Amino acid sequence: MTSDKMRVSFDLDEVLFVYPQTHKTEKSPIFPFNLIFKERLRLGTPDLINELQRQGYEVWVYTSSFRTVHYIKTLFRLYGVRFDGIINATRHLAEVQRDSKNLLPQKMPTYYHISLHVDDEKVICQQAKQYGYYAYRLEEEDPEWKEKIIKYAGEIRERLQKRK
Repeated sequence: MTSDKMRVSFDLDEVLFVYPQTHKTEKSPIFPFNLIFKERLRLGTPDLINELQRQGYEVWVYTSSFRTVHYIKTLFRLYGVRFDGIINATRHLAEVQRDSKNLLPQKMPTYYHISLHVDDEKVICQQAKQYGYYAYRLEEEDPEWKEKIIKYAGEIRERLQKRK
């Protein structure tokens, strides 16, 4: 599936899923879903994803966790979010790593035509230039995180359009 839309992906752990002790979070899902889905979404996550999609971006999840695609889809649907694509560790290992004897990075956004990846891990962000994608490192609590990501995505989209 190729698209002219720019793809933005998000890691889950410590990016979209955060700890209420250290970050402001969305309200937990209603009973009984709160018993199934223990993760807490960073405050503003549904707004950000929906706004990026309104602005014409494809929004994906790219996680090195083994959570199932069904689990991720179902959890986010409770918050009114539908992703354009989901890559978990199982898919990454099957499609990217495959039979390669060399250990590839745990994330390869360019394999999926992802232009911007948002992650908390320094190494993933440092590999961006080497592997041909842009990265935004999201670490600690930042009340302006949504605005910063939207602005950066816009800058990346402009750069990529100038190349065409």
